[in-house]
Amino acid sequence: MRAAASSKYCIMGCRNRKMSREGTNIGVKVLLVEDEEKILSLMETYLLAEGYEILTARDGNAAVQLYMESKPDIIVLDWMLPHMNGLDACRRFREIGEPGIIMVTAKTEEMDKIVGLEMGADDYLTKPFSLRELSARIRSLLRRMNRAGSSAQGSVLRRGELSIDEERLQVFMGGQELRLTPTEFKLLHLLASRPGRVFSRMQLLQHAFEEEFVIDERTVDAHISKLRKKLDANPSAYIQTVYGFGYRFGASHEN
Repeated sequence: MRAAASSKYCIMGCRNRKMSREGTNIGVKVLLVEDEEKILSLMETYLLAEGYEILTARDGNAAVQLYMESKPDIIVLDWMLPHMNGLDACRRFREIGEPGIIMVTAKTEEMDKIVGLEMGADDYLTKPFSLRELSARIRSLLRRMNRAGSSAQGSVLRRGELSIDEERLQVFMGGQELRLTPTEFKLLHLLASRPGRVFSRMQLLQHAFEEEFVIDERTVDAHISKLRKKLDANPSAYIQTVYGFGYRFGASHEN
């Protein structure tokens, strides 16, 4: 049984909350995956009041099936689930689609968070948490997804064998399409748009997340690691580590 503190903190933010956002989230589907009934009910009630369309599942297998049937925009995914844990479910979601994923975990070690991000999560939320913070993180992830999906120029950025299509949100390596999360796309586009320039982890965080709450700078390392794996053959030739500072895109790939 989960610690009572989780339920206590999930209740925070329910009272006296402003309802002015209701209606602005209509049409946005959020899948809540949590096996503890009380926490699931509290999250559902709060987010329904904010105008979201809510789907719920209490285990990983049910969540994957529900995703394939309903294609939610955002998934709030608990780490510890029966039948299929959150990490395996996250990996499965990334194989079949590109939803925004917020991993919820009671694990506080940095490595645990990095593992979740490397499995494909866009963000993480550590228990205990407030419903207000959950709502803020959902809105923030939606903003990132919307901004990644909008492009005034619709130009294609070409760097060596890498092509980045802003308008279609597509990335190709040697003619083969790569499946990137919204966060990975924003990081890659920023780095590739300025070959040779060094970006600090904080600069990359501010560009990719644009959030009002604190995020560990090492979060960037997890996203970059996942991005490098997707670049496949010689990934470090594209995204280079500048030790003690951050990352840069290899200037030799500038066209």
